[in-house]
Amino acid sequence: MAKLTSMAASKTKRMIVYGPPKTGKTKLAGAMAEKKNVLFFSLENGHDTLFQLPHEWQERITVIAIPDSKSYPIAIETMLKVIKGGPVSICEEHGKVQCPICTKEGKPVEQVNLSELDESWIVVVDSLTQLTNSAMSNITKGKPDDYKMQTDDWGSLGKILDAFLSHVQAARYNIVCISHETAVEMQDGKEKLVPTAGTRNFSRNTAKYFDEVIYCEVANKKHVFGSSTGYKMNVISGSRGDFSLEDSLEPKLLDFFYPAEAKLKPKVATAAK
Repeated sequence: MAKLTSMAASKTKRMIVYGPPKTGKTKLAGAMAEKKNVLFFSLENGHDTLFQLPHEWQERITVIAIPDSKSYPIAIETMLKVIKGGPVSICEEHGKVQCPICTKEGKPVEQVNLSELDESWIVVVDSLTQLTNSAMSNITKGKPDDYKMQTDDWGSLGKILDAFLSHVQAARYNIVCISHETAVEMQDGKEKLVPTAGTRNFSRNTAKYFDEVIYCEVANKKHVFGSSTGYKMNVISGSRGDFSLEDSLEPKLLDFFYPAEAKLKPKVATAAK
């Protein structure tokens, strides 16, 4: 045991960025390359968005594209091996760890070891939504196209996603997961938007695996991001740090690492009664 006063806050962060499509999620995560090295796992070809970033930032982004599809659901297999840490080699053609075909033919591979990454690196997984689809396709592999998942199948999906996210929660490196949104009924009976990961029941608790939960949306033709618990009553968001992204004039995920450098919106004075 140790006194809290003798301990230091973690210097690494586990973040989830979620919201509807086309709300700036991928660009927000990729823009961390302004100051950090980014290892970007692209499960749904979202890395094309990163070409909008300055060339200097692009130089600090390493993309590992995993060609996941319903007929070739490789993402969940590969990411479960990667997220555990330790050295793995991923072939560029198939996105498979220790691919026998590419090994035999001497085709290009990427060497990855998340356990060796220091604080200068950010791991980005784009996206949990596609990872869920990949897991579902694996579970139903060999079944007819019209097959509907059964109770045991849904249970297997939950176990697979918990295995992945438990490693994210315990990660000693910086990691950002991107996801879409799902509306679920909370225990108090109110409906809220939460990050998508598996079933609605599982998605309800996805936020627990992360330090920072950031919601993205478009309002008044602008990308808007929120991270405080009180950002919106119908949205799950929150931060274990002391920074609210919606308070920033130029919101960026780097603000969580360098809050003193964030450009904050001027506070509105409250009229005296």
